[in-house]
Amino acid sequence: MSKEKFKSVAATSKNVKWEQLISRQTELYSRKDEVRSPFARDYTRILHSLAYRRLKHKTQVFFNIDNDHICTRMEHVAHVESVSQTIAKNLGLNDELTKAIAIGHDLGHAPFGHQGETVISELSMKYFGEKFWHEKNGLRFVDDLELLEDNYKKSRNLDLTYAVRDGIIAHCGEVDENGLMPRDELIDLSEFKKPGQYQPVTWEGCVVKISDKIAYIGRDIEDAINLGFLDERTKNDLLRMARTHDEDVLNTTVIMHNLIIDICENSTPEKGICLSPRFLEQINSLKDFNYKHIYGHERLKPFKEYSKLVINQIFDVLMKTFDDKHSWIQIEEKKRYYPVLMNSFDKWLARYCSPEIVPEGKLLTISLNCENKKVYGNLDTEKIYARAILDFISGMTDRFAVKVFNELLTY
Repeated sequence: MSKEKFKSVAATSKNVKWEQLISRQTELYSRKDEVRSPFARDYTRILHSLAYRRLKHKTQVFFNIDNDHICTRMEHVAHVESVSQTIAKNLGLNDELTKAIAIGHDLGHAPFGHQGETVISELSMKYFGEKFWHEKNGLRFVDDLELLEDNYKKSRNLDLTYAVRDGIIAHCGEVDENGLMPRDELIDLSEFKKPGQYQPVTWEGCVVKISDKIAYIGRDIEDAINLGFLDERTKNDLLRMARTHDEDVLNTTVIMHNLIIDICENSTPEKGICLSPRFLEQINSLKDFNYKHIYGHERLKPFKEYSKLVINQIFDVLMKTFDDKHSWIQIEEKKRYYPVLMNSFDKWLARYCSPEIVPEGKLLTISLNCENKKVYGNLDTEKIYARAILDFISGMTDRFAVKVFNELLTY
């Protein structure tokens, strides 16, 4: 297998688009003894963010917050990082960029996995006339919401490079494609209006996109088997299907290995990031299998109904605190009933509202310590308030959403 076939088109300082790829929305503070590349800095900024930490308690497919052996969103991200880095290194691409996109690609996922995304999307359509999708929400989080302290303990936006931000919003792995090639233009990323609308602008982003599919297809099958979602006949059908393409297949690890090697062998700058016809058929067959036997399984129905109830109830309770210029008073009054929810929400608002409208005391201290985009301004319309609530909910873990929902049941 020939290596480094993509070295000449990698996102390195020799790339003609390099300065644009490493550009940031504002100038990020620097240190004199900095040894990291721009993309390596992005990786560690995401790694230290709260949004990344919360992935460990967000559902991948199976809601099982007390089972340590079921894949969470954080573990899925680690799988994508592993798969994509292996491919990128072999092809001669920039593995630091690949890792940064991979670790950040699912920061926009809502609690309760794709079911939570569906519920929030319904609320988004009602209040804003647009669908919620986690790729766009991921860009919103890294651009506008997630904060890190600078050298002077002031909380600021992540301010990631263009290439990483682009990889996050363009990573949709649900679209069935082969021969992925990056787009030519570095467009304004607000032009993305739906998942998969544009390809990533880098080869590294294309690698993460296909790695996302490899990672979730393989691990979702493993979890389904461990949880007893697949009976013996279905498991035998799966093994027979996998062995159509490789008689030595024993488990999903082997399947993932074969797909990785096949991409490394078949991808070229002329053909794109691609699988051979043999393994393209396999990955599509596996995806169809997952949708038929896992994602639509009747045992997931109670979880879907529960997710809808939890998110809608939290949203409704918070929405009732909107009272034009008196919303802070309404939140304060509700603390005697829902202290965890309301104390968390008012701190959220304080970070992203203009300090002029934030009440004196601890909340104003929080607000003044955050030198970030004040995306909610003066919080003066119901639409802005609803946006703040959906941002707040979309950032929750399953565990926290359940905790505050249980608080609603107490009174």
